[in-house]
Order: sequence, then structure tokens, then C-alpha cells
Amino acid sequence: MNQPPVILIVEDDEGHAILMRQNLEAAGLHNPVEHFRDGQAVLDFLFRRGPGRVRENGRMYLVLLDIRMPKIDGIEVLRRIKTDPELRKLPVIMLTTTDDAREVERCHELGCSVYVQKPVDYEKFAEAIRRLGMFILLLLLPPVNGH
Repeated sequence: MNQPPVILIVEDDEGHAILMRQNLEAAGLHNPVEHFRDGQAVLDFLFRRGPGRVRENGRMYLVLLDIRMPKIDGIEVLRRIKTDPELRKLPVIMLTTTDDAREVERCHELGCSVYVQKPVDYEKFAEAIRRLGMFILLLLLPPVNGH
């Protein structure tokens, strides 16, 4: 139970994923990080499907989820996580470039923990992720079991 939460970065843009990892570390987070390039890959991991790596019982996870992705978009990933009896406890932070009020509302209705708009400017994006990292350091998360 003393293991730090695994941060699941679900982001199809490789540059954004690298920037996120670097700035989370710059904020003092040294958690294990798993990167998924599409919604289907993270769902396979969380629901333990397919031949790849899968989540472990009793581990804590935090999902950083982009909305616009191939195969299955972030809103559908969020919906599937939050309708599962065990996975619904997972904290999900939506990270996206849009500030569409309807999308923000929908994500919160589905149960996202936080909705963060990714700034387009590189330096502002890096700073936003560093601040998010400092916020994550303060979180207490439940372990995920079952299935």
C-alpha cells in the first residue's frame, strides 16, 4: 500500500506525452508511468484484456486522459471506467485543448475528477503540467481490486 500510484498517460501525441512526463518529474513526481496512445489500449490494460500488460490488483492508479484520440475517444474511455463497479473509483483527470463548455459539462457528468485545458503555448503547457504534478502529490487514492 506504500507504493506510489501508477500514472496512466493516455495521449496520442508523443510530444505531449513526453512533455507531460518531464514536467510531472520536474514537479517532484517520481511515480511509475505507463503511456497509452489510444483509448482502446488503456481500456485493455484496465479491464485486463488482450496479450499486453494489464493492471495489478491492489495498485493505485491515476488516469491523465486526452479526449481526442484514435480508436476510442477519451469521453468513451471515461464513460466505461466510471460505469464499472470497481474502476469507477479511479481518479480521471481530463486533459484536452478544447474549452467547449458542453464537453466540460459532459465529462463532469460522467464522473471525471478534474478537467484541465491544455494550453497551446509550449511554456504554458509545461507550466500547467508542473502545477498539475504538484496537485497530484497531494492526492490520496484508493487501490483498485477486482476482475
